[in-house]
Amino acid sequence: MPSSVQYSFTSIDTARGELGFRPLLPIVLSHDQQTVSLSGLLDTGATVNVLPYAVGIELGYEWERQTTALNLTGNLAQYEARVVVVQATTTEFDPIQLVFAWSQATNVPIILGQVNFFMEFNVCFYRSQLQFEISPQAID
Repeated sequence: MPSSVQYSFTSIDTARGELGFRPLLPIVLSHDQQTVSLSGLLDTGATVNVLPYAVGIELGYEWERQTTALNLTGNLAQYEARVVVVQATTTEFDPIQLVFAWSQATNVPIILGQVNFFMEFNVCFYRSQLQFEISPQAID
């Protein structure tokens, strides 16, 4: 297993040139027998990881069975959210458990935030080079 992996920023809006690039991490989410491959937005300003409603359904979650609610802030404050735990795999690192605020919002990307993505991984952004690097948290 490598100590770190480097990724390129991804262009989400070619019309905006360099301003249209974002740090999107390829990630595989699993729950029970369901697996979804997608990209998550690394957001150091997000307090929690956020899972869009449709992705939660695709992973086999049932809204009514998730009983731990939480309040989101900012532009997601208007949506209900429930806590779900998902197994996540990023390229060459061991799988980890990520806690998500599963939101009823449908127009939001997967957001990887402070709790608990940035608690599990160290991330270095090289914005001028349109690159970022992640490494797993060092285990003492």
